Amino acid sequence: ALCRHMGYMPQDVKLFRGSVSENISRFVDQPEDKEIIMAAQLSGAHDMIQTLAAGYDTDVGAGGQSLSGGQRQRVGLARAVFRMPNIIVLDEPNSNLDAHGEQALAACIQEMKKMGKTVIIVTHKANLLSLSDKTLMLVNGQVEKFGPTREIFAQQAQQQPAAAAAAKAPQGN
Repeated sequence: ALCRHMGYMPQDVKLFRGSVSENISRFVDQPEDKEIIMAAQLSGAHDMIQTLAAGYDTDVGAGGQSLSGGQRQRVGLARAVFRMPNIIVLDEPNSNLDAHGEQALAACIQEMKKMGKTVIIVTHKANLLSLSDKTLMLVNGQVEKFGPTREIFAQQAQQQPAAAAAAKAPQGN
């Protein structure tokens, strides 16, 4: 099954009726508690889950309605890293996170990279791009730039003052 090798967290995390534990484990048959807790700890969701009324056994409701957007996103991140897949795709993973959640996300990404996992981040936010080794920039669905993130940011920084100066230059009649 593909889910053993790949984890995915969409921008708008959808949870299924069931417990936090079941949602993290993707409803697999007889998951080990230690696997679920490991995913929650890696994603930085463990402490947040412990504050819920029934902890890991908390019923999330239809679509995860009993959790806030940030809590759903953190459970979604735990689900994406459950059983440590080799490739993790995160689509706007910090769209609903507070500052603490963003720190947990950054720590999770860094830890997955240390483990040799491939982490693909789809984002508009530069703070997450700083965690990447390479950046692929798309404009209107076409590849605009691809390469080491530091080089791309350096190019962007050089181009911005030139573009601003050109915009301010008087136009000839």
